[in-house]
Amino acid sequence: MARPFKTQRDPQAAPRRPKTSFTKLAQDENAPPEPTQRLHKLLALAGLGSRRDMEALIASGRVTVNGAPATTGQGVTQFDVVRLDSRPLRLPFVAELPQVLIYHKPEGEIVSQDDPEGRASVFDKLPKVKNGKWIAIGRLDMNTSGLLIFTTSGELANRFMHPRYEVEREYAVRIFGELTEGQMLQLKEGIELEDGPANFDSITAQGGEGANHWYQVVLREGRNREVRRLFEAFQLPVSRLMRVRFGPVNLPPRVKRGTMLKLEQKEVVGLLEWADLPVPSAPLRQLTQREKLKATAVFVPKVRKQRVSALDRPPRDPSSPDKPYRAKSDAAKKPVARKTGPRRVRQSSDLAAPAMQKKSDRNRGRG
Repeated sequence: MARPFKTQRDPQAAPRRPKTSFTKLAQDENAPPEPTQRLHKLLALAGLGSRRDMEALIASGRVTVNGAPATTGQGVTQFDVVRLDSRPLRLPFVAELPQVLIYHKPEGEIVSQDDPEGRASVFDKLPKVKNGKWIAIGRLDMNTSGLLIFTTSGELANRFMHPRYEVEREYAVRIFGELTEGQMLQLKEGIELEDGPANFDSITAQGGEGANHWYQVVLREGRNREVRRLFEAFQLPVSRLMRVRFGPVNLPPRVKRGTMLKLEQKEVVGLLEWADLPVPSAPLRQLTQREKLKATAVFVPKVRKQRVSALDRPPRDPSSPDKPYRAKSDAAKKPVARKTGPRRVRQSSDLAAPAMQKKSDRNRGRG
Protein backbone atom coordinates (compact mmCIF):
# COMPACT_ATOMS: atom_id res chain seq x y z
CA MET A 1 0.00 0.00 0.00
CA ALA A 2 1.37 3.37 -0.95
CA ARG A 3 2.35 5.67 1.89
CA PRO A 4 0.19 8.82 1.90
CA PHE A 5 1.89 12.14 1.45
CA LYS A 6 2.26 14.42 4.46
CA THR A 7 0.36 17.67 4.48
CA GLN A 8 2.64 20.50 3.47
CA ARG A 9 3.02 23.11 6.21
CA ASP A 10 2.66 26.80 5.41
CA PRO A 11 6.18 28.31 5.55
CA GLN A 12 4.73 31.69 6.60
CA ALA A 13 3.03 30.25 9.69
CA ALA A 14 4.63 30.62 13.11
CA PRO A 15 6.61 27.58 14.32
CA ARG A 16 4.72 25.12 16.46
CA ARG A 17 5.49 24.90 20.14
CA PRO A 18 5.11 21.85 22.35
CA LYS A 19 2.02 21.88 24.47
CA THR A 20 3.12 22.14 28.09
CA SER A 21 0.98 22.60 31.15
CA PHE A 22 2.62 24.25 34.15
CA THR A 23 0.30 23.59 37.06
CA LYS A 24 0.71 24.37 40.70
CA LEU A 25 2.51 21.61 42.58
CA ALA A 26 0.50 19.53 44.99
CA GLN A 27 1.15 20.28 48.65
CA ASP A 28 0.58 17.96 51.57
CA GLU A 29 -2.29 19.25 53.68
CA ASN A 30 -0.78 17.85 56.90
CA ALA A 31 2.64 19.42 56.24
CA PRO A 32 3.56 22.65 58.07
CA PRO A 33 3.04 25.84 56.06
CA GLU A 34 5.84 26.62 53.65
CA PRO A 35 7.70 29.84 54.55
CA THR A 36 7.23 32.52 51.95
CA GLN A 37 9.94 34.65 50.38
CA ARG A 38 9.60 38.06 48.80
CA LEU A 39 9.00 37.80 45.08
CA HIS A 40 11.11 40.80 44.08
CA LYS A 41 14.04 39.40 46.09
CA LEU A 42 13.85 36.03 44.31
CA LEU A 43 13.61 37.71 40.91
CA ALA A 44 16.75 39.72 41.71
CA LEU A 45 18.57 36.58 42.86
CA ALA A 46 17.61 34.94 39.57
CA GLY A 47 19.66 37.61 37.77
CA LEU A 48 16.78 39.55 36.21
CA GLY A 49 17.89 42.89 37.67
CA SER A 50 18.15 44.82 40.90
CA ARG A 51 15.47 44.63 43.59
CA ARG A 52 14.25 48.10 42.76
CA ASP A 53 13.94 47.14 39.09
CA MET A 54 12.04 44.01 40.05
CA GLU A 55 9.56 46.03 42.10
CA ALA A 56 8.91 48.20 39.04
CA LEU A 57 8.65 45.07 36.87
CA ILE A 58 6.00 43.61 39.20
CA ALA A 59 4.11 46.91 39.24
CA SER A 60 4.00 46.89 35.41
CA GLY A 61 1.84 43.75 35.47
CA ARG A 62 4.22 41.53 33.49
CA VAL A 63 4.72 39.06 36.38
CA THR A 64 2.00 36.61 37.43
CA VAL A 65 1.72 34.14 40.32
CA ASN A 66 -0.54 31.14 39.70
CA GLY A 67 -2.19 32.98 36.83
CA ALA A 68 -2.97 36.17 38.78
CA PRO A 69 -1.03 39.46 38.48
CA ALA A 70 1.65 39.74 41.14
CA THR A 71 1.72 42.58 43.65
CA THR A 72 4.66 44.48 45.13
CA GLY A 73 5.88 42.84 48.33
CA GLN A 74 4.06 39.57 47.63
CA GLY A 75 5.45 36.39 49.16
CA VAL A 76 5.73 33.13 47.21
CA THR A 77 6.74 29.54 47.92
CA GLN A 78 8.27 26.83 45.80
CA PHE A 79 4.76 25.46 45.14
CA ASP A 80 3.71 28.63 43.29
CA VAL A 81 4.06 29.08 39.53
CA VAL A 82 5.70 32.41 38.65
CA ARG A 83 5.69 33.66 35.06
CA LEU A 84 7.23 36.60 33.27
CA ASP A 85 5.41 37.51 30.04
CA SER A 86 3.68 34.08 30.15
CA ARG A 87 7.04 32.31 30.44
CA PRO A 88 7.61 30.21 33.62
CA LEU A 89 10.58 31.14 35.79
CA ARG A 90 12.86 29.04 37.96
CA LEU A 91 13.47 30.92 41.20
CA PRO A 92 16.32 30.16 43.66
CA PHE A 93 14.35 29.26 46.81
CA VAL A 94 17.24 27.31 48.37
CA ALA A 95 19.96 29.61 49.68
CA GLU A 96 23.36 29.13 48.07
CA LEU A 97 26.79 30.25 49.17
CA PRO A 98 27.40 33.72 47.69
CA GLN A 99 30.39 34.51 45.54
CA VAL A 100 33.01 37.09 46.51
CA LEU A 101 35.51 38.61 44.10
CA ILE A 102 38.56 40.79 44.78
CA TYR A 103 39.64 43.26 42.13
CA HIS A 104 42.74 45.49 42.11
CA LYS A 105 41.17 48.49 40.45
CA PRO A 106 43.49 50.71 38.40
CA GLU A 107 43.04 54.42 37.85
CA GLY A 108 40.79 55.48 35.01
CA GLU A 109 37.83 53.16 35.68
CA ILE A 110 34.52 54.15 37.25
CA VAL A 111 32.46 52.06 39.67
CA SER A 112 29.10 52.47 37.97
CA GLN A 113 26.93 50.46 35.59
CA ASP A 114 25.36 53.46 33.87
CA ASP A 115 27.59 56.22 32.54
CA PRO A 116 26.27 58.69 29.94
CA GLU A 117 29.84 59.51 28.91
CA GLY A 118 30.61 55.88 28.06
CA ARG A 119 33.75 55.65 30.19
CA ALA A 120 35.39 52.36 31.13
CA SER A 121 33.59 50.67 34.02
CA VAL A 122 34.69 47.94 36.40
CA PHE A 123 31.39 46.14 35.72
CA ASP A 124 32.44 45.59 32.10
CA LYS A 125 35.09 43.09 33.23
CA LEU A 126 33.20 40.99 35.78
CA PRO A 127 32.69 37.30 34.98
CA LYS A 128 29.19 35.97 34.44
CA VAL A 129 27.17 34.49 37.28
CA LYS A 130 24.31 32.00 36.96
CA ASN A 131 22.01 33.42 39.61
CA GLY A 132 22.05 36.99 40.87
CA LYS A 133 24.29 39.86 39.90
CA TRP A 134 27.53 41.42 41.10
CA ILE A 135 27.28 44.14 43.75
CA ALA A 136 30.19 46.48 44.39
CA ILE A 137 31.00 46.78 48.10
CA GLY A 138 31.76 50.47 48.38
CA ARG A 139 33.01 52.75 45.66
CA LEU A 140 36.31 54.15 44.54
CA ASP A 141 36.81 57.37 42.64
CA MET A 142 37.97 57.26 39.06
CA ASN A 143 41.47 58.40 40.10
CA THR A 144 41.64 56.02 43.09
CA SER A 145 43.07 52.51 42.82
CA GLY A 146 43.27 49.50 45.09
CA LEU A 147 40.97 46.98 46.71
CA LEU A 148 37.44 46.65 45.35
CA ILE A 149 35.18 43.82 46.55
CA PHE A 150 32.26 42.36 44.61
CA THR A 151 29.68 39.91 45.91
CA THR A 152 26.38 38.36 44.86
CA SER A 153 24.93 38.79 48.37
CA GLY A 154 23.08 42.01 49.07
CA GLU A 155 23.07 41.29 52.81
CA LEU A 156 26.86 40.89 52.88
CA ALA A 157 27.33 44.10 50.88
CA ASN A 158 25.04 45.95 53.29
CA ARG A 159 27.03 44.63 56.26
CA PHE A 160 30.19 46.18 54.79
CA MET A 161 28.75 49.50 53.62
CA HIS A 162 26.06 50.60 56.11
CA PRO A 163 27.34 53.46 58.30
CA ARG A 164 26.00 51.94 61.53
CA TYR A 165 28.53 49.07 61.31
CA GLU A 166 31.54 51.43 61.02
CA VAL A 167 33.71 49.01 59.06
CA GLU A 168 37.35 50.14 58.79
CA ARG A 169 38.84 51.23 55.48
CA GLU A 170 42.61 51.53 55.14
CA TYR A 171 44.36 53.61 52.47
CA ALA A 172 47.89 54.32 51.33
CA VAL A 173 48.12 58.05 50.51
CA ARG A 174 50.84 59.98 48.72
CA ILE A 175 50.68 63.75 49.07
CA PHE A 176 52.68 66.61 47.66
CA GLY A 177 54.17 67.99 50.86
CA GLU A 178 54.50 66.83 54.46
CA LEU A 179 52.28 66.96 57.53
CA THR A 180 53.46 68.41 60.81
CA GLU A 181 52.88 66.65 64.12
CA GLY A 182 50.18 69.16 64.98
CA GLN A 183 48.36 68.59 61.69
CA MET A 184 48.45 64.80 62.14
CA LEU A 185 46.98 65.19 65.63
CA GLN A 186 44.29 67.49 64.28
CA LEU A 187 43.36 64.99 61.56
CA LYS A 188 42.84 62.32 64.22
CA GLU A 189 40.79 64.59 66.47
CA GLY A 190 38.64 65.79 63.56
CA ILE A 191 38.17 68.81 61.34
CA GLU A 192 35.05 70.40 59.88
CA LEU A 193 34.27 69.68 56.21
CA GLU A 194 31.43 70.92 54.01
CA ASP A 195 29.23 67.94 54.94
CA GLY A 196 30.14 67.74 58.62
CA PRO A 197 33.08 66.78 60.84
CA ALA A 198 35.48 64.03 59.74
CA ASN A 199 38.62 62.42 61.11
CA PHE A 200 41.07 59.54 60.72
CA ASP A 201 41.08 56.74 63.29
CA SER A 202 44.83 56.48 62.77
CA ILE A 203 47.46 58.09 60.57
CA THR A 204 51.06 56.92 60.23
CA ALA A 205 53.91 58.45 58.24
CA GLN A 206 55.52 56.01 55.80
CA GLY A 207 58.40 58.15 54.51
CA GLY A 208 58.91 59.51 51.03
CA GLU A 209 61.32 61.02 48.53
CA GLY A 210 61.67 64.71 47.75
CA ALA A 211 58.41 66.61 48.05
CA ASN A 212 56.25 63.44 47.98
CA HIS A 213 55.42 61.69 51.25
CA TRP A 214 53.39 58.54 51.99
CA TYR A 215 50.89 58.05 54.83
CA GLN A 216 48.81 55.10 56.02
CA VAL A 217 45.35 56.19 57.16
CA VAL A 218 42.32 54.34 58.59
CA LEU A 219 38.75 55.65 58.79
CA ARG A 220 35.30 54.13 59.38
CA GLU A 221 33.12 55.86 56.80
CA GLY A 222 33.07 56.25 53.05
CA ARG A 223 31.89 59.73 52.19
CA ASN A 224 32.61 61.14 48.76
CA ARG A 225 36.32 62.05 48.37
CA GLU A 226 36.69 62.15 52.17
CA VAL A 227 40.38 61.22 52.30
CA ARG A 228 41.32 63.76 49.65
CA ARG A 229 39.29 66.53 51.29
CA LEU A 230 40.88 65.92 54.69
CA PHE A 231 44.36 66.47 53.25
CA GLU A 232 43.23 69.35 51.05
CA ALA A 233 42.04 71.14 54.20
CA PHE A 234 45.76 71.79 54.86
CA GLN A 235 46.48 72.67 51.20
CA LEU A 236 48.18 69.32 50.67
CA PRO A 237 46.95 67.77 47.41
CA VAL A 238 46.80 63.98 47.12
CA SER A 239 48.79 62.72 44.15
CA ARG A 240 48.00 59.01 44.65
CA LEU A 241 45.38 57.14 46.67
CA MET A 242 45.08 53.35 47.01
CA ARG A 243 42.79 51.30 49.25
CA VAL A 244 44.63 48.34 50.76
CA ARG A 245 42.05 46.96 53.24
CA PHE A 246 38.29 46.91 53.73
CA GLY A 247 37.20 45.34 57.02
CA PRO A 248 38.74 41.85 57.33
CA VAL A 249 39.70 41.71 53.62
CA ASN A 250 43.21 42.77 52.64
CA LEU A 251 44.52 43.34 49.13
CA PRO A 252 46.81 40.34 48.49
CA PRO A 253 50.25 41.25 47.11
CA ARG A 254 49.87 38.71 44.28
CA VAL A 255 46.77 40.49 42.98
CA LYS A 256 48.45 43.04 40.75
CA ARG A 257 46.80 46.08 39.28
CA GLY A 258 44.02 45.16 36.86
CA THR A 259 43.71 41.51 38.01
CA MET A 260 41.02 39.63 39.95
CA LEU A 261 40.84 36.84 42.50
CA LYS A 262 37.82 34.79 43.50
CA LEU A 263 37.67 33.86 47.19
CA GLU A 264 37.49 30.21 48.15
CA GLN A 265 34.37 28.70 49.72
CA LYS A 266 35.93 28.55 53.20
CA GLU A 267 36.93 32.20 52.96
CA VAL A 268 33.37 33.17 52.00
CA VAL A 269 32.03 31.21 54.97
CA GLY A 270 34.44 33.14 57.19
CA LEU A 271 33.12 36.44 55.84
CA LEU A 272 29.53 35.37 56.52
CA GLU A 273 30.44 34.44 60.09
CA TRP A 274 32.25 37.79 60.54
CA ALA A 275 29.10 39.58 59.30
CA ASP A 276 26.81 37.49 61.59
CA LEU A 277 24.91 36.24 58.54
CA PRO A 278 23.42 32.74 58.21
CA VAL A 279 25.61 30.23 56.42
CA PRO A 280 23.74 27.98 53.94
CA SER A 281 23.20 24.52 55.36
CA ALA A 282 24.13 22.82 52.10
CA PRO A 283 27.55 21.13 52.31
CA LEU A 284 30.45 22.74 50.51
CA ARG A 285 31.19 21.33 47.10
CA GLN A 286 34.32 19.21 47.02
CA LEU A 287 36.65 20.50 44.33
CA THR A 288 39.19 18.50 42.41
CA GLN A 289 42.83 19.52 42.44
CA ARG A 290 42.47 21.10 39.01
CA GLU A 291 39.38 23.04 40.11
CA LYS A 292 41.19 24.26 43.23
CA LEU A 293 44.09 25.58 41.19
CA LYS A 294 41.72 27.32 38.80
CA ALA A 295 39.58 28.76 41.61
CA THR A 296 42.54 30.23 43.49
CA ALA A 297 44.37 31.57 40.44
CA VAL A 298 44.69 35.29 39.80
CA PHE A 299 43.26 36.16 36.40
CA VAL A 300 43.05 39.15 34.09
CA PRO A 301 39.42 40.07 33.41
CA LYS A 302 38.10 40.53 29.89
CA VAL A 303 35.66 43.18 28.80
CA ARG A 304 32.26 41.65 28.08
CA LYS A 305 28.74 42.78 27.29
CA GLN A 306 26.68 43.50 30.38
CA ARG A 307 23.45 41.63 31.09
CA VAL A 308 20.38 43.81 30.50
CA SER A 309 17.79 44.04 33.26
CA ALA A 310 14.43 42.43 32.55
CA LEU A 311 12.81 45.81 33.17
CA ASP A 312 14.69 47.30 30.19
CA ARG A 313 13.65 44.52 27.81
CA PRO A 314 10.43 44.98 25.82
CA PRO A 315 7.54 42.67 26.71
CA ARG A 316 7.64 39.41 24.81
CA ASP A 317 4.90 38.82 22.22
CA PRO A 318 3.44 35.34 22.83
CA SER A 319 2.45 34.98 19.14
CA SER A 320 5.93 35.71 17.81
CA PRO A 321 8.39 32.83 17.29
CA ASP A 322 11.29 32.41 19.72
CA LYS A 323 13.95 32.91 17.07
CA PRO A 324 12.54 34.77 14.07
CA TYR A 325 14.23 34.13 10.77
CA ARG A 326 15.86 37.21 9.37
CA ALA A 327 16.30 36.99 5.62
CA LYS A 328 19.11 38.98 4.16
CA SER A 329 18.05 41.71 1.81
CA ASP A 330 19.30 41.90 -1.73
CA ALA A 331 21.37 44.91 -0.79
CA ALA A 332 23.10 42.92 1.93
CA LYS A 333 24.02 40.13 -0.47
CA LYS A 334 27.31 41.18 -1.99
CA PRO A 335 28.56 39.29 -5.02
CA VAL A 336 31.85 37.53 -4.58
CA ALA A 337 34.51 39.33 -6.58
CA ARG A 338 36.56 37.06 -8.78
CA LYS A 339 40.16 37.66 -9.59
CA THR A 340 40.69 39.05 -13.05
CA GLY A 341 43.71 38.57 -15.27
CA PRO A 342 45.41 35.84 -17.29
CA ARG A 343 45.32 32.38 -15.82
CA ARG A 344 48.64 30.81 -14.96
CA VAL A 345 49.46 27.76 -17.04
CA ARG A 346 50.76 24.79 -15.13
CA GLN A 347 54.33 24.02 -16.05
CA SER A 348 56.42 20.92 -15.74
CA SER A 349 58.56 22.55 -13.07
CA ASP A 350 55.50 22.66 -10.81
CA LEU A 351 55.24 18.89 -10.82
CA ALA A 352 56.78 16.94 -8.00
CA ALA A 353 60.22 15.51 -8.76
CA PRO A 354 60.25 11.73 -9.23
CA ALA A 355 61.45 9.65 -6.34
CA MET A 356 65.12 8.75 -6.37
CA GLN A 357 65.95 5.27 -7.50
CA LYS A 358 67.50 2.79 -5.19
CA LYS A 359 71.24 2.30 -5.39
CA SER A 360 70.79 -1.30 -6.39
CA ASP A 361 68.61 -0.22 -9.32
CA ARG A 362 71.19 2.30 -10.48
CA ASN A 363 73.94 -0.28 -10.42
CA ARG A 364 71.89 -2.89 -12.23
CA GLY A 365 73.29 -3.80 -15.64
CA ARG A 366 76.81 -2.69 -14.88
CA GLY A 367 79.65 -5.10 -15.52
